[in-house]
Amino acid sequence: MILERIGKKEKEYVRQVLASQFRSSAGSEMTGRLEAAFAARFGVDYAVSFINGTATLHAALAAAGVQPGDEVIVPPLTMASTAFAVLHADAIPVFADVDPGTWTLSPESIKREITAKTRAIIPVSLYGLAPDMPAIMEIAARHNLFVLEDAAQCFLGFCHGRVVGSIGHAASFSFQSSKHLASGEGGMIITANRELALRIRRFNSLGYKAVGGAAAHGKICKEMIQEPGYERHASVGWNYRMPELCAAVALAQLERIDDFVEMRRSVAGLFAEAIKDCSWLTPQRVTADYQHAYWSYALRLGEDVPFSWQEFRDKYSELGGDGIYGAWQLTYLEPALRGLRLHPDQSQQFSQGLCPVAEALQPRLLQFKTNYFDLDLAGRKADALQATISFFGA
Repeated sequence: MILERIGKKEKEYVRQVLASQFRSSAGSEMTGRLEAAFAARFGVDYAVSFINGTATLHAALAAAGVQPGDEVIVPPLTMASTAFAVLHADAIPVFADVDPGTWTLSPESIKREITAKTRAIIPVSLYGLAPDMPAIMEIAARHNLFVLEDAAQCFLGFCHGRVVGSIGHAASFSFQSSKHLASGEGGMIITANRELALRIRRFNSLGYKAVGGAAAHGKICKEMIQEPGYERHASVGWNYRMPELCAAVALAQLERIDDFVEMRRSVAGLFAEAIKDCSWLTPQRVTADYQHAYWSYALRLGEDVPFSWQEFRDKYSELGGDGIYGAWQLTYLEPALRGLRLHPDQSQQFSQGLCPVAEALQPRLLQFKTNYFDLDLAGRKADALQATISFFGA
């Protein structure tokens, strides 16, 4: 089976945008169509498109009322953008540890990190697997905290029968080139809350008050802005809007979402078959109440093996694999944050020992690509993995 990454529909929608010659009268047609279709697919009332999946997080935190000096709980094991967005909002990221089996944000660790300054939680669906959202939402309700799902790696994942992104107060998705749906760059925020959607819309559109008439639409009426006395800006905002060309591609990709997600799950199935008899490679724990979206197929390398992570990676490449990605360095150990003091009353020291489960896990993670669009090719990579396991001994 071969699946075109960019097909006829993407090209046709881009052609339509180009044919408009970027006239302002047609300025948000594709973004409007994309937002309406995305909201409908994920079962929410509002979707707001963005230039990328970091701007989404920043805007949602600001719209939720997160203030300078507030604390936002985040996982340390994910792309640094999650914590960086907290910094963009002039707030303080607080790192809670991860669950040793699912590798996602631990509810018990969240409880330990809540203080009087905590305002929000950003649970990440790591590699395409949602964390324990029912427990996280219960904690949030008890402490009146805003929950922003970071679903950048999780399109059509499910948690206890609900699609990921529809569980928190808002959710962020990414259309960056490695994601299930890719338009080069782009992002989306979804929510069921009209007032929150309105604040998010204004934040991503320079605070234009003309977007206030409808939280679900960003188009600004020409007749209104032609008046010399027209007051444009109801609030201070950023220019985070998605370009029409990116929206055109994202819309076409959304219309093919089932094929893209199913292909990744099929690739993950090939890798799962390859490791089934291996005692020293462990995948994420996925219980019956969850459905994984497999942005990546990740494995934990056992601690007692007589070879290194690098030796395993090199042998896999030698035997026909595409190489293996290591997990991101824990965000608080990146040079940008390590040892940083953001506030005199900062409760955490960004240094080794902060999240011991994540610190033990991170150096042993092996991330395998699932964005193959040819199952025969993916099968050969799974064969290479099986051969690598055989070489080292199952």
